[in-house]
Amino acid sequence: MTDIVDKTTRSRMMAGIRGKDTKPELAIRKALHAMGFRFRLHRKDLPGRPDIVLPKYQLVIFVHGCFWHRHPGCSFAATPATRPKFWKAKLEGNRRRDVEKQKALRDQGWRVFTVWECGIRHDPEDLMRQLAVTIQNAKVFEADFPSTPPLPKQK
Repeated sequence: MTDIVDKTTRSRMMAGIRGKDTKPELAIRKALHAMGFRFRLHRKDLPGRPDIVLPKYQLVIFVHGCFWHRHPGCSFAATPATRPKFWKAKLEGNRRRDVEKQKALRDQGWRVFTVWECGIRHDPEDLMRQLAVTIQNAKVFEADFPSTPPLPKQK
């Protein structure tokens, strides 16, 4: 199948695809902020430079585009018909890198939460409920296992 736009237009379109501050990412950030959570963005010192980092809860959030990160079973994850070998190698490389970086984060003690672009489009309320529960579980964990030992009682 041939491309429906010329090479110059396709190049301009591909160059316009953002890596940071995407619409799905901004929606998640806005909702987290409205729920009262504070976070950091794209921390360079963490593997994979997670989109959103909640250090207080040892939680990182990746906001993945279904196409670029190959969301299994998603209609947005279709492989382009033009240059299929190139795209297969490129997109599988993205998936492999995601798995490696998430494993490295878990090995460092971080909890990883992945938000898919289609989840934001289809049911944003359910997605935010899941995220809130994930963060709340971190609060319970933090309360049950404080990071600093309690002070000895005074006599």
